[in-house]
Amino acid sequence: MAAGALVGWLFPGIAPIAEPIARSFLRLIQSVIAPVILTTLIASFARGGKLSDLGRIGIKTLMWFEGSTTFALLLGWGMVTWFRPGDGVGLRGTVQAATPPDFGQVLENMFPSSLFEAMARGNVLQIVLFAIAIGVACAAIGAKAEPFVRFCESVSAVAFQYTRYVMSLAAIGVSAAIAATVAQSGIDVLLGLGKFVALAWATQALFLLLGVIVPLLLFRVSLPEFWRHAREPFLIAFGTTSSAAALPSAMAQLETFGLPKTLIGLTLPLGLSFNLCGSTIHLVMATFFVAQAANIQLTISQQLMILLTLKLTSKGVAGIPRANFVILASLFPSYALPLEGLAALLGIDAAIDPVRTGVNVLANCAGPVAIARWTGWRRTE
Repeated sequence: MAAGALVGWLFPGIAPIAEPIARSFLRLIQSVIAPVILTTLIASFARGGKLSDLGRIGIKTLMWFEGSTTFALLLGWGMVTWFRPGDGVGLRGTVQAATPPDFGQVLENMFPSSLFEAMARGNVLQIVLFAIAIGVACAAIGAKAEPFVRFCESVSAVAFQYTRYVMSLAAIGVSAAIAATVAQSGIDVLLGLGKFVALAWATQALFLLLGVIVPLLLFRVSLPEFWRHAREPFLIAFGTTSSAAALPSAMAQLETFGLPKTLIGLTLPLGLSFNLCGSTIHLVMATFFVAQAANIQLTISQQLMILLTLKLTSKGVAGIPRANFVILASLFPSYALPLEGLAALLGIDAAIDPVRTGVNVLANCAGPVAIARWTGWRRTE
């Protein structure tokens, strides 16, 4: 990123050369959006739909996950709207939609008449709702759907690998994008990105206070004891920037903490799909930062639809490398947000990814503890 920024600052005329390289990288990201979202959501909801078989624990698990991620979504929205780190950045770039849809238009087109049409047009909300419906249907019919669910998981794994190949080109694509952006918009872009990084860390810390520590205190959980068992998975997640990598450690530590194995087996794996609070915060903040930086005014109805879309699309994609950028690349064209902003965000992601992933894991560890206390569990020494 630094090299690209320096080149763009010293050689403003490089933009016509750098822009095609950056756009080619972004097109590669866009090419994997539909198969990733479709197959991962179908598989996630097909597996997660069995929560109904587990009675009140399953219901309370869903309530906790949805409450936690909704709070994370609203917190990120509130912080980025209040502090507005993108104001004055002057981001310029190519947009792929002439007019952002209003609430009525989005509501009318939520449900697909054809999956293939939705995939061809990149209508992410239609793809998401179709995938959720199919996933729930698979869960309802049980074993008969197992071959289809395994097929979706197989396609999803191939899409993951394809995304890894694309992200191996990130250094080239991001450097070109930063060079073009700085050449066109000036050094203010870097100042705005620096403000965004600082606000992102502050928001994640605030969520840990209000969304993790306070609920644990309300459920009378000892914070020192919780941290003693959550520290190892948190450090793994922070160091590897992978929520999935911390899962084995988290399961072992919570079992040592005294939680029932059945509850751990239900909540922790599902939390990787349904309780990604750190990622949820980042998605909403990144979207509205780019809107501010590009001086795009979104109506309240458009903002609410963005929040709804992000809440749905954030489910089930924990295993995708740079999953946040796949989701954002699917969303930006629908609201006339420049994809150049996405590339700029990718350049600073290394500064945000550790804390975002760490918050994912801490929230995922806190969930089972709170749910256990909610259902009457008492720790035995």
